[in-house]
Amino acid sequence: MKLSAVVSDSIGPFPSPTEDKTATLDCIRRARAGDVDAFEVLYREHSGRVYALCVRLKAGDRSNATELMQDVFIKAWRRLETFRGDCAFGSWLHRLAVNTMLENARSDRRRSARVLSMEDTSLLPGAARSNSIDLKMDMEEAVASLPRGARTAFVLHDVEGYQHQEIAEQLGVSVGTVKAQLHRARRLLRARLEGTKEEGNGGIDE
Repeated sequence: MKLSAVVSDSIGPFPSPTEDKTATLDCIRRARAGDVDAFEVLYREHSGRVYALCVRLKAGDRSNATELMQDVFIKAWRRLETFRGDCAFGSWLHRLAVNTMLENARSDRRRSARVLSMEDTSLLPGAARSNSIDLKMDMEEAVASLPRGARTAFVLHDVEGYQHQEIAEQLGVSVGTVKAQLHRARRLLRARLEGTKEEGNGGIDE
């Protein structure tokens, strides 16, 4: 079986909270030895959560999120030897997703579009909304509209539950920068949900 047959645009379910860690480690061991079937098991168990993270990191663009997820699992296959077991495999995949997103962003740094345009918001679920749209959809759109740095800090801290220090290590920035981006994200979200606009350079990424 080829790896491309495993890493596709199909999304597995979220893993059970009672996931058998012994079974996961056994799959990792077999996948390291070249067992593609074992890696497929890992993909099926973790692709749901990785995809959900990718959707948020990619501002709701599901096509780009799918591409990012595929990149993550291809890199995971190639880098399995670097997994030491000192954290959960899902956490390792999440860090790999963030690092892959940052690598892709650096390669596309000359792009001028850092924040969703009005056309981009049509990619979000429920974009053709009515006046009675619920708060959850408003929140999803508001998060998607954040500048990349603020969005990444918010998703990793407030959604995924990482600590400031962990985020700083993943992003290669100071804890102070993470806190500043998180504060900015919350301020922008509050303004967006209240129907106001931040003055100044709200669309600047850094």
